[in-house]
Amino acid sequence: MAQGPAQSFSSLVRGFSQLSNAQKVGLLVGVAAAIALCVVALLWARTPEYRVLYSNLSERDGGEVIAALGTLNIPYRVADGGTAILVPAPLVYDTRLKLAAQALPKGGSVGFELMEAQKFGISQFAEQVNYQRALAGELARTIQSLAPVASARVHLAIPRPSVFVREQQKPTASVLVSLYPARSLDEGQVSAIQHLVASSVPELSARAVTVVDHTGHLLSGAGAEANAQGGLDAAQLKYLRALEAAYAARIETILQPLLGAENVRAQVAATLDFSQAEQTSETFKPNSSPQQQAIRSQQSIDTNSTNPIGPTGVPGALSNQPPGAASAPLTAPAAAGPPAGAQTPASTSSHRETTVNYEVDKTIRHVKDETGGIKKLSVAVVVNYRKRVDTSGKVSLIALTEQEMSQIGNLVREAMGYSKERGDSVNVVNAPFSLPEVEMAAAPSPWDEWLQRWLTPSGVVEAAKVGALALLLLYAWFGLLRPAMRDLMRIRRPIEPTLAVGPEGGPARAPEVPAAQRSYEADLQAARDIARQDPRIVANVVKDWVGRNE
Repeated sequence: MAQGPAQSFSSLVRGFSQLSNAQKVGLLVGVAAAIALCVVALLWARTPEYRVLYSNLSERDGGEVIAALGTLNIPYRVADGGTAILVPAPLVYDTRLKLAAQALPKGGSVGFELMEAQKFGISQFAEQVNYQRALAGELARTIQSLAPVASARVHLAIPRPSVFVREQQKPTASVLVSLYPARSLDEGQVSAIQHLVASSVPELSARAVTVVDHTGHLLSGAGAEANAQGGLDAAQLKYLRALEAAYAARIETILQPLLGAENVRAQVAATLDFSQAEQTSETFKPNSSPQQQAIRSQQSIDTNSTNPIGPTGVPGALSNQPPGAASAPLTAPAAAGPPAGAQTPASTSSHRETTVNYEVDKTIRHVKDETGGIKKLSVAVVVNYRKRVDTSGKVSLIALTEQEMSQIGNLVREAMGYSKERGDSVNVVNAPFSLPEVEMAAAPSPWDEWLQRWLTPSGVVEAAKVGALALLLLYAWFGLLRPAMRDLMRIRRPIEPTLAVGPEGGPARAPEVPAAQRSYEADLQAARDIARQDPRIVANVVKDWVGRNE
């Protein structure tokens, strides 16, 4: 007959009350130990796994990070002699973002805060050294703000000033950058670092700044020029690749509507001229007619003068004598001059001078050739066979006709801007494509996702914790608590056996009673004993039966 919860509890209480004091203390200690074991197992299972937040920290950065973690109420642990800080695994990335917002850690470099704690009586040399350290630290922090740069160190070689011009030296600088994995610095970024450092130090030239990465490769100066392919720098190579990709995309774009996106491939090889040339010419043309020439300046001078004629000669006796006899020819006409004794009229003279200056015909021509001009284009195009589906649904590949290939060639030439004078070449080939078969990836099952989640180092640790906790709980229940409860429920007051007298006068053996009857007789005897010891329990049981109409 099954017992209810109330009867089971009563049996436990009755069994516990029948134990001795030593047994009661032992049972209580065992139950307490089992409960404590379960609590410890639960706390251990709930203890988070700690992972490294930052490692190889300097003492200054470590103290600042710990102070920030205390402000954020994030638990932490210190390992590796204080150079590594650990936080719970779920909070690693969130904590890094929060500390990055506070510019922590600073990487061990010091900036101009070094000048805030200047000692009294410090020498000028020590002050100059501190200033140089602070300037190098500030430059390192600025370079670290670049996206590809993980950390940076700056070394400044600033010579001491001299009053002699011959002994003056220019400063130099060296920059060591540690890049993130799969990151690199292009030529423009290296030049930016050089100019950044050069602009921060007086009289420092950008060419005097050397930039080296963490692998030991020289990124600036002659090393960068030696690394250029074919004598081209990074910008020129980038322009060449972009130009070739643009022409290839233009050709594929015009052919895809006719052939399909997966049925055409185009490649372009461009030859560019990056040489710079300047030419200046001055040309003089032959002189043209005055009517076609432009007058630059013109000057005219007109002069008119009148001179009256009077007595001539040198005053004196000779001038007062009459003139001699005339020696005119016999056939000479009569003199047309005025009669003797009449007055001679005055003489008039005029002068005109004109100067005309014409412009000289001259042509000055200044020609500068473009940089990166196209010298030649070579285009290769591969066109796939056309697919044909027959009435039965079978797919077959057929070659394009000559007319279609001619049309495709004309389209390619127009798209690339074909120039025969430039020496361009175009090659269009029709061939079947051998495309690799793409296997459809099956959707991951929940079992695969579960395995991927738990077959990791952290997943294995969590699984081990859960398994250990389950084993401890099972042992506490089946090994400690359940046997103790079963023993308590089986405790009964011993029954005085009735000895029968045998035929020979000795005690007679009790008749064999079946197991079910013995259990019933034992329960009945126990009920009689309970009724005899505490009649109130029997009364409560009868009331309960009557209330339930049993």
